[in-house]
Amino acid sequence: MEGFIRFGTFVGLFIVMAMWEVWRPRRPLSQSKARHWAINLALTVLNTLVVRLTVGAIAVSAALFAQQQGWGVWSLLHVPTWGNIVLSLVVLDFAIYVQHVLSHALPVFWRLHRVHHTDLDVDVTTGLRFHPLEILLSMVYKAALVLLLGAHPAAVIAFEVILNAASAFNHANVRLPAALEQRLRKVVITPDLHRIHHSVVVAETNSNFGFSVPFWDHLCGTYRDQPGQPQATMPLGLEDYRDAHRLGLGCLLLLPFVAYLGPTSRQQTNVVASEAPERRVVQGEKR
Repeated sequence: MEGFIRFGTFVGLFIVMAMWEVWRPRRPLSQSKARHWAINLALTVLNTLVVRLTVGAIAVSAALFAQQQGWGVWSLLHVPTWGNIVLSLVVLDFAIYVQHVLSHALPVFWRLHRVHHTDLDVDVTTGLRFHPLEILLSMVYKAALVLLLGAHPAAVIAFEVILNAASAFNHANVRLPAALEQRLRKVVITPDLHRIHHSVVVAETNSNFGFSVPFWDHLCGTYRDQPGQPQATMPLGLEDYRDAHRLGLGCLLLLPFVAYLGPTSRQQTNVVASEAPERRVVQGEKR
């Protein structure tokens, strides 16, 4: 049932956002849409198979087990069911924010997460572009949190649905009316807000880590309201990976295991002096 709910919600919203991208795109594409979609969707199919053959619906299973055994903080505190669901949603949301920050701050996690950030055209399929190992680590991380909290199964299912829906929405290459976008971004992560996170300027990449609501970014000082360049023309992706034709499925799978010269490396000596202060960031490995 959990899988059916997640899949149905995902497919429905994916179709809506894909049609919206055709109707009112925010940015012109820099590469073939067919090739871009083929790569991202192939990675999605591979990730789905890997998860099904390994951990499966581990977060929901953890929630059911914790409920049966009476495990978790909420059980110890005798939190009622409604409180369990609400608190679990809030804590899990913040936990994913923290996970996202760490995926940029710690080199070992950034090696995996940079697969997501190599996309030069951020659209609804970018929300699916993750390395299989990052997906597995994220599933285990969520399951551990669910066990620790004793999160109710309904909260876990709701959280997964929200996670998928938010990812499809905030990665979509869609144009919202300016007045509506300004109102929405006060309570949810809009595509314009999240697109800043995919900017090639690393100081902007290290901002707007939230996936559904902007409150954690405001609270933790990682919120950025506007990019340095116009939304429609600012370069996206990573400075070290600008050739879309070399970023096929095989390359993306091998990316975490190959040598990488990060933004602080000698390869960045061509960065103009005015941009240099913007490059002082945490992501990438030093050589």
